Amino acid sequence: MNYLLAEHITKVYGVKTLFENIDFSINKGQKIALIARNGAGKSSLIRILVGLDSSDIGGTVRLHKDVKLGYIEQEPQLNMQDTVIGAVLNADNPVIDTIKRYELALSQQEMNPTEQNQRMLEQCIEEMQLSNAWDYETKIKQILSRFKITRLNQPVAELSGGEKKRVAMASVLIQEPDLLIMDEPTNHLDLEMIEWLEEYLRQSNLTLMLVTHDRYFLNRVTNEIVELEGGKLQRYRGNYEYYLEKKAELQANLKVETEKAQKLMRKELDWIRTQPKARTTKAKSRIDAFDQIEQKASQNIKEDELSFDGINAARIGNRTIEMYHINKRFGDRVILDDFTYLFKRRDRVGVVGKNGAGKTTFLNMLAGLEKPDAGKLLIGQTLVMGYYTQEGLQLKEDMRVIDVVREVAEILPLKKGKYYTAAQLLDHFMMPYSMHQNYASTLSGGERRRLYLLTILMKNPNFLILDEPTNDLDLLTLNLLEDFLLSFEGCLVIVSHDRYFMDKLVEHVFVFDGDGKVRDYPGNYSRYREAKEEEEQAEREKQRLLKEQQPANTSTKNAKLPDAPPKLKTRLSFKEQREFETLEKELEQLEQEKNTLSLRLNETGHPHDQLLQWSNRLGEIIQLIETKTDRWLELSEFA
Repeated sequence: MNYLLAEHITKVYGVKTLFENIDFSINKGQKIALIARNGAGKSSLIRILVGLDSSDIGGTVRLHKDVKLGYIEQEPQLNMQDTVIGAVLNADNPVIDTIKRYELALSQQEMNPTEQNQRMLEQCIEEMQLSNAWDYETKIKQILSRFKITRLNQPVAELSGGEKKRVAMASVLIQEPDLLIMDEPTNHLDLEMIEWLEEYLRQSNLTLMLVTHDRYFLNRVTNEIVELEGGKLQRYRGNYEYYLEKKAELQANLKVETEKAQKLMRKELDWIRTQPKARTTKAKSRIDAFDQIEQKASQNIKEDELSFDGINAARIGNRTIEMYHINKRFGDRVILDDFTYLFKRRDRVGVVGKNGAGKTTFLNMLAGLEKPDAGKLLIGQTLVMGYYTQEGLQLKEDMRVIDVVREVAEILPLKKGKYYTAAQLLDHFMMPYSMHQNYASTLSGGERRRLYLLTILMKNPNFLILDEPTNDLDLLTLNLLEDFLLSFEGCLVIVSHDRYFMDKLVEHVFVFDGDGKVRDYPGNYSRYREAKEEEEQAEREKQRLLKEQQPANTSTKNAKLPDAPPKLKTRLSFKEQREFETLEKELEQLEQEKNTLSLRLNETGHPHDQLLQWSNRLGEIIQLIETKTDRWLELSEFA
C-alpha cells in the first residue's frame, strides 16, 4: 500500500538548485533513512513531503487519505502558553480528550477537594473505563518516563530546547501515527533515550522515514537508504552497512569508467588537433562523441586528497593532566567525590552519564575553566589545549571564512617539514575554495560548527576535548573528523551521544553515575553497555534467588542470600546443543537468502510490488540474523 507519493518535485534557493524534478514514494512497512551532505536539501525535501513547504515548479505530494502522519522536526514549534501535559496531549483524539478531562479533574480535586470536584472526578473515571483509556494512559506515562518528562504541569515556556524536543517527540509517538517522519530525532537525547527509541522503532510496525547522522540508529532501524546527491535520489534497499558496501562498489565502477574515458579523451583530442577546419559529416560525429567522452571524463570522483597520518602534533611532555582526590559540588549536587586519575600520552577517554551528572563541569575543569573545591589538579608545561564546546564559536560576522581560520594559524604542520594550509583544510572539511571569501555571517548553523571545529584543530593541540562534536555534522564530515582523530597523537576526551563515534575512537569510558561517583570501564562504549547489562542481569538473578528462598508469608527484609552462589554453567545441555547446531544452519541459509535478495533488488525491470515484497523480506532477514547471531554467540561460550 502506498502511503505517500511525491512527483516532479523541485526546490531552488537563489541561484542554487537543491533538486529538480525528482520522484519519491513511501510504502507501508518501509523504514527509510534520507542521507546527504549538509546543504544538499534533506530538510527542504522533508518539509515539502509533510506539507510545510511546496515544490517551486509544479510537482505534487499525495498522502493516502486513511494514513495518519506524524512529524518530528529538528526545532519543534510548541505553544508557549501550554503546560507540558497540554503539549503532549495536544491531538485530535477522543481517547486523549477523555484523558485530558480526567487529568484536569484529578488536579482540581487535589488542589481543592470539594464534593463537586469529587463528582466530576468520578464521572471522568467512568468515562475512562468506558473508552478503555487506562491502558492508553499507562502507555503515555511510560513514554514520558523514557524521555524523563516528569513535571507535567510545568509551562512549556520554561523548557530548554532539548526538553521541548523530547516533549514534541513524546507527543507524536503517543498519537501512534501510521507514517512517522523524523528530522534528527537523536539530537538532545542522552544515550539511554536513544537506545530506547531505537528499540521502540525497530519493534513497532509503523512506517518510518528519518534523517539522522547516528550510524548505529541507521543500521539497526532502517531497511532502506535514500541518498540525495547532486540533486538526484539514489535508493539502496538495505541498512547502512549494505549502503556502504554498494556505495563503495559504485564509486569503484565510476573510477574505472572515468579512467577509461580520460584515456579515450586524450586520443580523441590528438585526433581533433590533426584535423583541418572543414570537417566531414563523419568527423562531425566524432566531435559529438568527443563531447560525451569529455563529460564522462570530467566526473568528480569524491576521494579524500589529504591524509592525516603525518600530522606533527605539538610535543607532549611526561606530564599531561593529573587529578588527585578532586572534589566538586554545586550546592547539594555532588559532581566529583575524591576523584583521582592521571592522563597518559595518547589517552582516549569517552565520558558518559545522564544529563546533569556533571560531564560538562568535568570537561571545564580539565580546560581550566572551573576550579576544584578540594584536591590537586596539575597541568603539564608543554600542554596545548583544544576545547570544542557545545556553545560554539563566537564569530566576527564581518570576517571572511578563510580569515577566521588564518587568525588561529596559517598552516597545520606535518612531519618531515610538510604542512597543510588553512585553505586546504577548509576544502577538505567540505568548505570549498568558492566559500573562503564569504563572510561568516552568511554561514548556516552546521557550517559554523564545522568552521569552529577547524579553528580548534588548527591550534595543533596535544590535549583535545570534544563536547558533543557530532551535532549538525553530516556523515561525510563525521568520517573526515574520525579520520583525523584516529591519527591524532595527543590525549583525547570525548562526550558524545553518537555511539558509533565513541566506539571508533575511545579506549576506555568514564561513567558518571551521579552523586560524585565515576567508574572507569576498559574498552569502548559498546563494551561498557555489555558490562552494564551483565551487572543488571546479575542483580535481577540475585533478586530472583531472594524471592525463591523467601518463605511463604514472610517479608522480603527477612530473606537471606544463599550461602553459596549457584553452580556455574560449564557445558550445553542436549537440547541446547541441538539448538546451537540448528542455528548455524539457519544463519547460513539466511545469509544466502540475504545475498540473493540484495542481487535481485539491484536488478532492473522487476515490478514495483515484487521489489517492495523483496525489500520488506530483506529487512526481516537482517533482523533475524542479528537475533539468531546473538543467541549463537551466547551458546558458543559453552559449546
